Amino acid sequence: MPVRWSVGLAAEGDRELTHDEILELADAVAGSGGIASGIGTPRYGARLLVEADSRDEAVELATARFRAAARTANLPEWPLVLAEATSEDEDE
Repeated sequence: MPVRWSVGLAAEGDRELTHDEILELADAVAGSGGIASGIGTPRYGARLLVEADSRDEAVELATARFRAAARTANLPEWPLVLAEATSEDEDE
């Protein structure tokens, strides 16, 4: 049975991100129960909620959604520098 996971992801690049760029990312991840971060830094990130059978599957699903959201927000496809997942069971 799938478990709910909270997955944190971040991508880092070569310029500071604007308030408007991160707001666009926040809008794009909202459908996945997500929140976004990165205003004024060279890193954008999000925490997404996914259902998966394992940590690896959760990270894979969340990464695909994160990349899609970044494209929707017209953000550069920078390399991932963070991928962490916590299951609802671990969070208790």
